[in-house]
Amino acid sequence: MIDILNLALPYFGLIFVGYVCGKWRNLPESGLAWMNFFVLYVSLPALFFRIMSRTPFEQLANPPFVIATTSATAGAFFLSALVGKLIGRLSIREAAMAGLAGGYGNIGYMGPGLALAVFGMQSAVPTALIFCFDSIFLFSVIPLWMALTDGTRRPLLPTVWFVIKEIALHPLIVAVFCGTLAAAFHVQMPVAIDGMLQFLQNSAAPVALFVLGVTVALRPFGRVPWEVPGLVVVKLLIHPALAFALVWWLGPFTPEWAATAVLMASLPPALNVFVIARQYDTWTEPASAAVLVGTFVSVVTLTSVMWLIKTGHISF
Repeated sequence: MIDILNLALPYFGLIFVGYVCGKWRNLPESGLAWMNFFVLYVSLPALFFRIMSRTPFEQLANPPFVIATTSATAGAFFLSALVGKLIGRLSIREAAMAGLAGGYGNIGYMGPGLALAVFGMQSAVPTALIFCFDSIFLFSVIPLWMALTDGTRRPLLPTVWFVIKEIALHPLIVAVFCGTLAAAFHVQMPVAIDGMLQFLQNSAAPVALFVLGVTVALRPFGRVPWEVPGLVVVKLLIHPALAFALVWWLGPFTPEWAATAVLMASLPPALNVFVIARQYDTWTEPASAAVLVGTFVSVVTLTSVMWLIKTGHISF
C-alpha cells in the first residue's frame, strides 16, 4: 500500500499545492491563460506525439480495445444524463452536462502522467488511444446535443461540419495523428528536436496538475445539488466497472492495456466539464461542484483502484 501511496500522493499533492495557491493568493483567473495554453497546445501534444511516434505501428491498430473503452465512456455518459434527469429533474440540455460530468474523466491533465507512473511506458499507447477516441465521442455528442436542444432550428450540415472541425483541429488529436504517421513511416526526429520534445513531455504532468488545482480553487462553489453525488458515483465507481467488464468481454488484452483502461475510467470529472457548461451557459454551478467533489473523493477511490490492480485483486 505504501508503494501505491508513493505513486498517487505526489499527483494529488501537486493538485493540492495548486489549490492552496489558488485560495491563498487572490490572483485573477486570466493569469492561467498562458499556462492552460502551454499545457493544451505545447506540453501534452509533445507527450502524445513522442509516445505515438515511438510505438510500432501495428500496436496502434486495436479496434476491440477502442470499442471497449469508448463504449464504457458512452455508457457512463448516458447513464449520468439519466441520473441527472431523474434525480435532479434537469432539462434535456442540463442532462447533457450531467452526462459529461459522469463520463468525461480528467484524461488529459491527470491520465497520461499517472498511467505512465503506475504501469510504465507499456501504458502509453492505450492512454493515447483512450484520450483520442473518448474525445472524439464526447466532442461530437455535446455540440450536436446542444444544437438540437437550443430552441432554434439550426441547419444540420453546418453543425456537423463545425463538430468535425473541432475534432480534427484539437491539438491533442492532431498530435496523436502526427505521431501515428511518424510511427507508420518510421520517421526519426533529429536529436535536438527530440530532446526539446522530451523536455516538454516531462513538464506536462506537473504543470497540468498544478493548473488543475488552481482552477478548481477558483471555481464558484455553493450548495451541492442532489444529482451531483449520483454523478460522482457513476464517474468514480460505475465507469471503471463498465471498463473492466468490457475489456474482459472484448479481450483478451495485455494486463497493462486492460489495467490502463480501468485506471483511466477511474479518473475524476475533467475541468472541461465546467468550461463546456459555461460555454453553453447551462448547469454551470453544479458542474463546478461535480468537478470539485469528484476530485476530492477520487483521492480515496482512485488510490483504491490503483491498489487493487497492483496487488492483483483486480486481475485481467
